[in-house]
Amino acid sequence: MRKILGLLVLIGVAITTAAAQCSEADKKALEAFDGAWSKAGQGGDRAALMNILAVDYVAFPGRQGKASAIEATMRTFETNKTNPAGADKVTYDHYIISCTPVTATITHRNTISTLDGVGGKPETFYTRSVHFLEKRGGRWQVVSNAGNDLDDYGVLWYLEQDWNNAVWKKDKGWFDRNYASDFTSISSTTAKVMNKAEDIADTMDDKSTLEIVETTGMNIRIDGNYAIITGTFRMKGKDEKGSAFDRKIRYTDTWIKRDGRWQAWSSQGTMMPAEAAEN
Repeated sequence: MRKILGLLVLIGVAITTAAAQCSEADKKALEAFDGAWSKAGQGGDRAALMNILAVDYVAFPGRQGKASAIEATMRTFETNKTNPAGADKVTYDHYIISCTPVTATITHRNTISTLDGVGGKPETFYTRSVHFLEKRGGRWQVVSNAGNDLDDYGVLWYLEQDWNNAVWKKDKGWFDRNYASDFTSISSTTAKVMNKAEDIADTMDDKSTLEIVETTGMNIRIDGNYAIITGTFRMKGKDEKGSAFDRKIRYTDTWIKRDGRWQAWSSQGTMMPAEAAEN
């Protein structure tokens, strides 16, 4: 038993050490590497792709090797070059990166904007990618790549994170796009009922300086084209007078799927007492 406990301690120390080795600078560099890989694919840069993908590269779920993966990328590039208006537009965000001096894992969401094949109507799809890298000869190379489509639970989880970012950045465009036309909210501080325009104005007019905007304990329930999400929303920062605050709010968000995409339909929050917020 003592030997097992000792082994567990060593494993724990190794994991902690590995995590500590991945600094913010390392993560930024790896995100830039991922961006360069995407740029090489979109630009049909075969030479760059040859350097980025390891000789033993494998993509899942199709077990595609390096040569076939590059050829598929080049075919897509040629197709898009002849019809740029019909090319998918892909953006990458919500990076999760871990690394050691010689290995790295990069996970991110992909947002794909495209046109349907019938009436040319804009559509948006979401997927998630996981990349496995090794440092060989002093440079990073991709040794494996896996991806999957996001189901409605995954899409909504990310949309809630997008909502946090929009609050942080006061991104009016996000609220305009993602609030349903008949959106309503109930303020957690004033109990005021607001429609879409009023809620957006209230967020834009807030003069607080935010340090933390996060959601924890999220529970997602879906029934057809309706979803209810509960969780704890935290905002930490300073108000317009410079006074510090750290608020935790129990919330319920209701989403509705219209025209093939999820839209926020209503939101209600209840401020947590200080003693409850500490738990």
